[in-house]
Amino acid sequence: MLYSYSFADRKRDLAEVMSTVIKDEPRFISDFRRTADAVGRKHEYWEDQLAGRGITATAIASGVLTVSAADAAKLRVGTLIALKSDPGLFAVSAIAGTSVTVTLAAANGSSLTAATLPEAGGSFIIVSTPMAEGSANGDGDENYSLGHTEWNATQIFRKEIVLSGSALAVSLYGSADNQLNRQTAFALADLARDLNRVALFGRRVEATAGVRGEAGGLYYFGTAAGVPSIDADGAALDSFLINDGAQALLGEGGDPMQILCSPGQARVISHEFRDRIQVLRSDDRRGAYVAVIVNEINGRGMTILADPDVPDTDAWVLDPACFALANLAGRAITDTDATPRGFDGIRRVAIGELTFEFRNVKQRCCRIRNLKGSTAAITALRG
Repeated sequence: MLYSYSFADRKRDLAEVMSTVIKDEPRFISDFRRTADAVGRKHEYWEDQLAGRGITATAIASGVLTVSAADAAKLRVGTLIALKSDPGLFAVSAIAGTSVTVTLAAANGSSLTAATLPEAGGSFIIVSTPMAEGSANGDGDENYSLGHTEWNATQIFRKEIVLSGSALAVSLYGSADNQLNRQTAFALADLARDLNRVALFGRRVEATAGVRGEAGGLYYFGTAAGVPSIDADGAALDSFLINDGAQALLGEGGDPMQILCSPGQARVISHEFRDRIQVLRSDDRRGAYVAVIVNEINGRGMTILADPDVPDTDAWVLDPACFALANLAGRAITDTDATPRGFDGIRRVAIGELTFEFRNVKQRCCRIRNLKGSTAAITALRG
């Protein structure tokens, strides 16, 4: 090595520095909190059971509900249930396999009876299972907080940090240590922008002997079947569309707290909320443009996050609890010396392997698509 510096033979762990860079990045990637390390290149993780407990009847005849075995296991004799969107309260009087007999417990202003429940079936919410005194093990509800597993693939990221002999000789930024630290900071910021685009548009590809692993992103998971989606049909982004998205998430058990959109669409929605908007600059709020509006569904604040990588005709209503970043165990971002013999300068390599978790996208993400472009919408507002 022709040039020396204090950490020439050291491997530096940049994971914590990378976490700080990601948190400060005014983009979607700042939503991703660190979670437990992945233990395999196919990273599996549990999804939560968010929505209130319920059952689905495929058919009903004379007060007898036909349900799945899994739904029948959620019930006990005496469990109180109600048909979704109806106040009538029914009590389970008998369970035989997948046949559940119910009787009317309280009309609560409903016109339904056990005999007039819809023959085609429907969704029921479980209200409660009242317990008798001196209950024993096995009498209570069997409640599971975890639903099922989802997975994402890990992806390798690599950045080369190079300082030529001429750059070292000029010493514009001080010693070699200072110059390398500065270039490392630039490389990590560049990596954070790469991560942001993978977190948005990445496709999920499991690594094999001849295939490189790729991590899936928001558009991969968030456009899958069953994920809430709203077609704006060319309309401008407004509070009606946002509240529709918020209602869709609340109905599934999510907590809508963020609007992710392009900077242009942030201007469009800010125009409507201009007299009710709060601009924040606190330690727990990040972004080039960070504002909070109050949605009309639950009265909670929703952060507007303007990310230039988001397509201009899309917006997302999100519950940020959906997102996490997992390093592959032992493969967090590090940098090591990679200067070849006789190289006129210093070369270091920052490399790591990680993936993203998207927990419960069906309850925590809602895409608003086919929006009027922000340029046309802003022009209309000016007119």
